[in-house]
Amino acid sequence: MSKALPKLPPAIFLMGPTASGKTGAAVDLISKLPVEIISVDSALVFKDMNIGTAKPDAATLAKAPHHLIDIIEPTSAYSAANFRTDALRLMADITARGKIPLLVGGTMLYFKALQEGLSGLPEANPEVRARLDKRAAFIGWPAMHEKLALIDPITAARLEPNDTQRIQRALEVFELTGEAMSALYAKQTNEVLPYKLLKIALVPSDRKVLHERIAIRFEQMLKEGFVDEVKQLIAKYPSLTPESTSMRCVGYRQALEHLAGEFDLAELRDRGIFATRQLAKRQLTWLRGMDDNVELDCLNPQLNELVFNEINQFIKR
Repeated sequence: MSKALPKLPPAIFLMGPTASGKTGAAVDLISKLPVEIISVDSALVFKDMNIGTAKPDAATLAKAPHHLIDIIEPTSAYSAANFRTDALRLMADITARGKIPLLVGGTMLYFKALQEGLSGLPEANPEVRARLDKRAAFIGWPAMHEKLALIDPITAARLEPNDTQRIQRALEVFELTGEAMSALYAKQTNEVLPYKLLKIALVPSDRKVLHERIAIRFEQMLKEGFVDEVKQLIAKYPSLTPESTSMRCVGYRQALEHLAGEFDLAELRDRGIFATRQLAKRQLTWLRGMDDNVELDCLNPQLNELVFNEINQFIKR
């Protein structure tokens, strides 16, 4: 008689674009199900960056603690590899306590790295990055995007011409390896995640409404003192520049440019909203390319209840 395969412990991905209600749904679950939240957000890892990242406030975090929030200073860097190592350790700890890991966020690359493993991409190289930044300062990032399209059309097709961080990374990978990033991803060896997964994707039935939410939220950030927050960051961390990993988070680069006198507050508002909408567009593109997602309309007034029902049924199966 063959032995039965061991039953995998459950884990939940709660994914969605910015302003889709992920945090609210996750916090609502804390009082209803035995879950612990792991943040999957490349901006929330940074200390002292609260308003511009829409970080949950102290009262929310007291009610629903989030792992992987406020773990490094804005002058440091954090990668998908770092996230995978940290998340796997936390998931094991949470499971050992008899609870269920609930991974919540919008950094889709982190979700992909966790589920599928890493592709063996080279570590960041400061010299190559400095050279690429110098070239981009001369010809502009849209022209750098065109160069990327010649060597790696697959990666270029999923990036906006002003997505400086990802364009730079793709060009850096090519310089360091001589291979396109998309080709390296295709070669990656899948590492099976030892959990039974439920993947919930919060997507808008009407993208215009999501865009309105984004505009309202960015305007609220400005009212709450986002510009002052960036001033304080510069004062506390003098080595920060627009090219720092943390300052590439949506809104922060634009705020730095505003403080440098490049444009007024009204244009900061417009640029910040535009950049956030572009981020949401990329997040939705990632979600469309992922398999086995349970899609829920993030605009549904009963969203929290829908999320709870999906997870509750999943746990009972």
